[in-house]
Amino acid sequence: MKRIVTAAVLLSVCAACGRESSSGSRYGFVTVLGNDTVAVERITRTADRLVSDDVDRWPSVKVRHTEMMLAPDGKITHVDMEVHTPNGATPKARERHVTADLTADSVKISIRDSSGVKDTAFATGGAITVPHVSMMYSVIEQEIAAALMRASSAHLAPGDSVQFRQWYPDRDIGESFVLHQGFVRPSPGGKVELWHDWLSGVADVVVDTNRQMLSYSGARSTYKVAVTRVAVGDVPDIDTFGAKLAAAEKAAGGIKQLSVRDTARGTVGAATISVDYGRPLARGRELLGKVIEYDYVWRTGANAATQFTTTASITLAGIPLAAGTYTLWTAPHANGVVDLIVNKETGQWGTDYDSAHDLATKPLLTETVTKPVEEFTISVVPGDPHHASLVLEWGNFRWSAPIVVK
Repeated sequence: MKRIVTAAVLLSVCAACGRESSSGSRYGFVTVLGNDTVAVERITRTADRLVSDDVDRWPSVKVRHTEMMLAPDGKITHVDMEVHTPNGATPKARERHVTADLTADSVKISIRDSSGVKDTAFATGGAITVPHVSMMYSVIEQEIAAALMRASSAHLAPGDSVQFRQWYPDRDIGESFVLHQGFVRPSPGGKVELWHDWLSGVADVVVDTNRQMLSYSGARSTYKVAVTRVAVGDVPDIDTFGAKLAAAEKAAGGIKQLSVRDTARGTVGAATISVDYGRPLARGRELLGKVIEYDYVWRTGANAATQFTTTASITLAGIPLAAGTYTLWTAPHANGVVDLIVNKETGQWGTDYDSAHDLATKPLLTETVTKPVEEFTISVVPGDPHHASLVLEWGNFRWSAPIVVK
C-alpha cells in the first residue's frame, strides 16, 4: 500500500540547504506551449531569500514581483507579491498586493487591491505550504525540493508520496477560497511525479542531485506545457517580453482564454443544431498520440466539455438522438479508429467524463488533410434537406459523422 506523508515538514529550498553562497544563485525558467512561449521567470536565491520576477499569459497576461523570506532551515516565513494585470478591466483587476506569514502549522494571507484588504488564515497541519501560481516554477521547484528532502529523511519506499498544501495568490478570498493540496511522488534517477488537486493528470519533473528542477513536462496533464531551466543570461528580458504579450493581448481585444470558446451552428430540415466547444491551437505540436492520447477519452476541444444541441430528433453517426443537449467525446486509437461518444450528462468540465452517462459509441469517418488546420474547428456541413455532416478538423486530421433528420 502506498503511503502519503502528512507529518510536519520543514520546507527546504532546492540548493538552499547549506549550498547557497552569500551572493546566491541566479537562473530562470522558460515555459512553452507547443511553439509559443507563455511564461518566463528570472530568479535570485540566497540562503535566506528568494526573489522572482515573472511574466505569463495563462490566460491573461500577468507580471509579478515576488520576494520570499526563508528561515535558516529553508522554510518560507514570509511572502510579498505584487501582481500587475496590464489589461485588467478595472483598477481592482489590474493591481494586487499579496502578503503571507507562515508558521510551522498555519498560514495567514492578506490581499490588498483597490477595493480594500481581505485577510484569511488556514491551519496547515505542518505540511509543506507554498503560494501557487500556475506558471511560476520557482515555487513549484521549491515544493518538490522540500518533498524530496522529506522523502529522503523518512526513508520512503518507492511509490510513496509527500503531501503539500498551497493557496492561490491570483484568486479572491471568500467562501470559495480554500487551501488546496497536492502530492509529490519521487522515483529513481531524479524523476518526480507531481499532482495537484486542480490539475487533471500528473506532471513529470526531472531534478539534479541538488534537487534543482531541470525540466517540467505537462504532457500527461491538462496543462501541456514544457518548462526548461536556463542560465540567467538566457532568460528573455522580463519587461520587453511582458510588454509584447500585453500589447498582443490588447490588440486581440483584451483578456481571452488560450483556447477560445466558439459555437458551430447549422440547420438540417426541421433540426437546428449547435455545438459549443473550446478551440485549442496546434502551436506546432504533434497532436494524435501526443496532445490527444491514444486509447483515452478526449474532451473534443478544450476547457469545458463540448455541448451538442439539436431542436429535433436526428441520428448522429447512426446514434438516435431526441431533441435536447448532450456532450460529445472522442477516443482515437493507434490503429486509426476514432470513436465518437455521446454522453447524456451536460454542463461538466472537460476532464469530468463519466461513462455511466454514455448514450452510445460509434466510429467516426477519418481522413488526412494536406493543409493543416491550426485551430480546432467543428462545423455542421449541409448536404440535402435531410442530411448533413458533423466535421471535426485539427492539424492533419478530419473526422466526420453523418447527421440524418428523421
